[in-house]
Amino acid sequence: MSQTIHVGFPCQEGKGPELLELLKGALVETRAWDGCEAVEVFSNADDPDFVILWETFAQRSDHEAYLAWRIETGLPEALGPYLTGGLEVTYLAAHPDV
Repeated sequence: MSQTIHVGFPCQEGKGPELLELLKGALVETRAWDGCEAVEVFSNADDPDFVILWETFAQRSDHEAYLAWRIETGLPEALGPYLTGGLEVTYLAAHPDV
């Protein structure tokens, strides 16, 4: 079963739209990553400075390898000027029987 991941980006006031522009280029590489099945981008309807990625990877380990690569290539430093804190990464467990 695929792994669904929720990633929240708490942006500084007014920086949400700028982060979305930055993500346009970065997500091309994400979607091409081995094991990436889908990435959808949202912003909080009540707070456009909170950007959300809803990702699906074949396995959690695929996403963990992807995050390690992003850290190695310096993406956290590039995101720093936009964020008020760290990324909120949540690995979700499906309950198809409920």
